[in-house]
Amino acid sequence: MGDYDKDTAFLGQSGPYYWVTFFLLNTVFISTGFTGLYIVFVGAVPPHHCLIPHQANLTAEWRGVMVPMEKAASGEERLSRCSRYRLDVVSNLSALGYVPGRDINLTDVGLEGCVDGWSYSQDIFQSTIVTEWDLVCGNSWKVPFASSTLFMGFLIGSLVSGQLSDRFGRKKVLFISLAAQFVFVFLQSFSNSWILFCITFLFIGAAQIALYISAFVLGTEVLSKSMRVLFTTLGTFLFYCIGYMLLPWLAYCFREWRTLLAVISSFSVAYIPLWGFISESPRWLLSQGRVEEAEAILRQAAKKNKVEAPEVIFKESRLGDGQQIKKYTIIDVLKSRNLRLITLLSLTLWMSINIGYFGLSLNTSNLSGDPYINCFLSACSEVPAHVMSTLLLKKCPRRALLSSFLLIGGGFLLLIQFIPDSLQGLTLAMVLTGKFGFTMAFSVVYIYTAEIYPTVLRNIGIGMCSSAARIGSITAPYVIYLGTYNKFLPYILMGSITVGSAVVNLFLPETLNKHLPETVEEMQECQGLCRRSGNKSEEKDNKSPLYYTETYNDISVFLGTWGCFQQMLFLTLAISLPNRFTVIYIVFVADTPPHHCRILDDYNLSQVW
Repeated sequence: MGDYDKDTAFLGQSGPYYWVTFFLLNTVFISTGFTGLYIVFVGAVPPHHCLIPHQANLTAEWRGVMVPMEKAASGEERLSRCSRYRLDVVSNLSALGYVPGRDINLTDVGLEGCVDGWSYSQDIFQSTIVTEWDLVCGNSWKVPFASSTLFMGFLIGSLVSGQLSDRFGRKKVLFISLAAQFVFVFLQSFSNSWILFCITFLFIGAAQIALYISAFVLGTEVLSKSMRVLFTTLGTFLFYCIGYMLLPWLAYCFREWRTLLAVISSFSVAYIPLWGFISESPRWLLSQGRVEEAEAILRQAAKKNKVEAPEVIFKESRLGDGQQIKKYTIIDVLKSRNLRLITLLSLTLWMSINIGYFGLSLNTSNLSGDPYINCFLSACSEVPAHVMSTLLLKKCPRRALLSSFLLIGGGFLLLIQFIPDSLQGLTLAMVLTGKFGFTMAFSVVYIYTAEIYPTVLRNIGIGMCSSAARIGSITAPYVIYLGTYNKFLPYILMGSITVGSAVVNLFLPETLNKHLPETVEEMQECQGLCRRSGNKSEEKDNKSPLYYTETYNDISVFLGTWGCFQQMLFLTLAISLPNRFTVIYIVFVADTPPHHCRILDDYNLSQVW
């Protein structure tokens, strides 16, 4: 098959067909801004404390002190969220007329868990999955797990969507994914258990990433060269930001989580009419041998652009003299030392960027101030980040640019721990600046990685990096969960990982104004980590005669099988057997003997008691 861009040059670089396709495909990304982050509000944890039953026979004094005070991770004093004074003891003291603090010391009253449930504040959220299923205290781990199931779906969807799109077409997979997203978000609004919520969230994640990938690929294959660049570098991200910015306002208007999900799912219905305006990818149709269908689409495009289409658009071309095209796999990425190092460094970059980006995105409800405004500001910070990174990519070196953005993102997060609690506005500004840096890094790393890998391995390399990114996003909710123990811990962890990644990035080759590699041999080497590429060393080894033409066993057969040399070597290596002690002795050192609560001798108790 010939050059597609040359064959379709008659359509021009812009026109009504391209602009309509550009905007309609970009509107699809608005829905990803809704569904990707609504867990920020649906899974928010409002202020809460142990519930004191109304039927409990307590005086007003005792009811007011039933929940002890505790020090939160932020350092502020608040009502205990997971314990209360023993209700049976307090009921007896109240019935006897004792007054707390005067007749009885509260520290002498034992504590118990929230056996009657919790009382949740409704000042901000009317209901969330946390308030409905009591996902606090011993069940608090279920909130980050629920968030991670969405990103698990991302991982699954990214692995299968490409194959489905190659087999059934970009357009079909796009609209099937839209329908699946609508169905599962709508079903999720009727979840009657946390488990069902997580299961539907898994399918929502798979549908959303399949939607994103199929729309992205469809746009790159249908649009002209000039509009393709605008679509991939700016359009997709900005329209995603539109959905992201609209999310907090929807959540503000619909504060009951089931209603919010129902409203979000309804937006997918608006995409149904787009079926008649978005065409299938002519490139994909050509790859399937459906030339007539591809030409029919392009003739319709020519009419919309008011240009004349040639009688024959695609001319048959011969394959190159029976030359076989090698099919590359993931094994080829790991063959040479240079490729292994580049892949390892790239995986580290993608994972750390996603931990920071999604960590800060999911953490907006935990910041001081209004969670709706915080989320909106977080979304707004991405717009200038995408615009600025797109402009800088035209002239600035990729390696220095990415490391600078990572240092901005991680450096500001590390500084948050030094800000006093009285300056919460400054803390918010630092978080938003960090988010700004992560967003710019997010934009750059896609293009940078694509320029590093050769054409024959580019799709595989980016696919591996995308999988690493999903692992990072799965980890992000648990990093934020560490804030329940220390509010600075997530920022320190994300900042340290990111600053380390900025240093790691310096070992990757620069790609600005470099020839885009087509083969593995044309790839650049890692800076300071590789002396020569794996392929060159392999060529050198292949030119060396005599060496490694026989197996080691064939060469050393004259030694025999069990002589003095082998016996002494066996006994020498056997000396290491006592090391097994250090592996197993924990079984006895850390054994748990039978035990019970200690009764101090100082207590004046009879033998019976």
